[in-house]
Order: sequence, then C-alpha cells, then structure tokens
Amino acid sequence: MNFPKGFFANGLHCGIKKNGKKDLSIFYSEKPSVAAGVFTKNIFKAAPVIISQKNIKNKIHCIVANSGCANACTGERGIGDVKKICELTADKLNVKPENILVASTGVIGQYLPMEKIENGIRKLCLYIPPTNRPKSAVEGIMTTDTFPKVVSSTFYLLPSTRCTIWACAKGSGMIEPNLATMLSFILTDAQITKEALSRALKIATEKSFNCLTVDGDTSTNDTVFVLANGAAKNKLISDGKNFQLFCDKLTAVCIELTKMLASDGEGATKLIAINVRDAKNICDAKKIAKTVANSPLVKTAIFGNDANWGRIVAAIGRSEVMVDSKKVDVSFSNLCVFKKGCPVSFSEKIARKIILQKVVSININLNSGKEYATVYTCDFSDGYIKVNASYRT
Repeated sequence: MNFPKGFFANGLHCGIKKNGKKDLSIFYSEKPSVAAGVFTKNIFKAAPVIISQKNIKNKIHCIVANSGCANACTGERGIGDVKKICELTADKLNVKPENILVASTGVIGQYLPMEKIENGIRKLCLYIPPTNRPKSAVEGIMTTDTFPKVVSSTFYLLPSTRCTIWACAKGSGMIEPNLATMLSFILTDAQITKEALSRALKIATEKSFNCLTVDGDTSTNDTVFVLANGAAKNKLISDGKNFQLFCDKLTAVCIELTKMLASDGEGATKLIAINVRDAKNICDAKKIAKTVANSPLVKTAIFGNDANWGRIVAAIGRSEVMVDSKKVDVSFSNLCVFKKGCPVSFSEKIARKIILQKVVSININLNSGKEYATVYTCDFSDGYIKVNASYRT
C-alpha cells in the first residue's frame, strides 16, 4: 500500500492499555503541512478536540494519538495534559507546540497516565524519521476494532504529477452521523491551498463519514484530520480540474473507510447500505436513510435474516419527512417486497438468500424527485451487547 512522500508514522505500547496492545501513535511530516479538520458536534468536547481545533489553524508537523483513554470530561487538567503532549512532542521534533495535533479515544472520564505517555512520546520521536511503520501507527489508535482500517489511492494530477492519499480510521461503536467514536487521519503529498483542502474534506465527509451510523450515539472525541505537505511538487491546487480530481479521490478513500467502519460495528455480522432514491432533496433522502439505519428493529431483523419490510416502512413513516406513501417502493437488493405503498408477493427463500450475504442493500424509492443518498450501517447482534455491557471493566 502506497504511503505519501515526506510522511512517517509509528506506534507502540506505552502502558495505557492493560492488555499490552499498542496505544500511542505518531503521524509526522518533515515539511510543515496544510491541514484541515472536522470535529464532533457533541457539546462535551474532549480536551484534545478543544486544543486541536485551535492548532489546526496553523501549519502542522505532527499528529499524536492515543487509545485506551478519551481524556474527555476531564476539565482543566485534561486541557493541561494535551498542552504538555504538544510541548513535549514539539521539543523532541524541533517544532512549535502549535504545530501539533492531538487525538484520543477510549473510556470517557479518566485522566491520561501522563508519565507513560511522555515516555512513549520520547521513544517514538527518537526514531521518527527515519522509522516508518504505518501499520503500527494504525494499531495504536484501535479500541474495539477487530481489524486495522487503511485505504490508499495513487493518481496523477495534471499534467503528470504522481500523488498519493493515504488514510486510516478507527471506530466500532458509538457511531452516528456527524462523525462518531471515530478517528480518521488522512495524509497526502499533494500541494493544495488550505481553503481548497478544507472544502474538499467537507465534501468528502458529507458523502462518507456523515453517512455512517452503528448505534445512533455521537462521541465526545470524533475527529478527522487531513494533512497535505506538498512533497509531490504538483502545481498548487486551488480550483479547477485538479481540485475536482483530488476531491473525487479523497471522497472515494473516505467512502471506503466508511464501509470498513460500518462492517466492523461492535458485534456486526453484516454491512448494510440504505439507498434512498428519487427524493425531493438530498436532505430528505439522508434523513430517511438515517432513520432506517438507526432502527434497532430493522438492524435485528437483518441479523436474523428476516425480510421484515414492515419495520423499514415504519421507520420511513416516522422519519418526519413528508412522503407520498402511495408512491414508495422497498427492495432488498433487486427483490421488490413493497411497491406503490402496498405489499407484493415475493419468495421468502430468495429474500433470505439475499440477506444472508455479508453486504445487504435496502433500496427505498420515493418516486417523488431526482435526489438520492446512501447511509451505511451494520446489523445488531448479541455481540454488540456483550462488548458494550462491560466496556469499562
């Protein structure tokens, strides 16, 4: 998997997690990077979110991320700990504290074990660069994830400059549109203006991470960072064809990560895509798709391989979107089960075969316009309850 020029990454176990798994990571750029970010809309923003929202206005050299402790709802002490992380990292890498971004994930309401984190930062900074172990860095941000989530895309900007976008993400539960208990770090060697990078990230996020839900909960730590260090030396992107190409590639990378996040929902056995078509506007389409995707009844039916379209229709009806019930069609993949507001005869055997697949498409046609939206989710199994019932212990 290709990694962008001028970036280095590594991770290690510093002692936050009791199970010995990696829990501290660094993503570093030799050159100062243009940066953009998207953050949680939760009122109880974690300390790293608060500090990173300020620092991201500057050129960025490094992201420091830990798992196992969210550093959320920790007051002034939590803020102070993030500042110490920035100061120590900056000192070791010979940059300024405001050139550092910080992200955390894990249990809410616990303080960071700063001595362990400081020792870990010293070790990571000692060998980065030249050490480059992206896989270790991704493992260092995982919590209940069952596999590392990484995507890369290499492409040519006009006239013929090779560029790479590399991205990773973590997230498994407490995931709902408007981001999730989700961290995503995106690195690119493309040369692009800050304004264009921010615009591209906003477009990509709306079509990917904000079309994701596992359980309807929005976390305190949700963060997406994208760093562009310009090492590819392409003509500066601000608009035009190269901006559109870059935006398309970034969006595609984010959508792939979104699918991985949905398929790895806590206890999940299936990825579910809710496709709402022919809506009056995108807002209506997305609202209906989210309502269906967040329905525990729909999600448990899919887990049980039951083509219970009545639960889907009921979710559409309570979405608060005014639809003409006599025009609505519902299908599992290409098997229609509800047409023009009425049930239709279908083979339960074929329906079960469709729902038994690892990827299940629920297609809803409103027949009232030209807009569409897709929201990704997963099924609910007893595994979700087991993971979350004892998360702290």
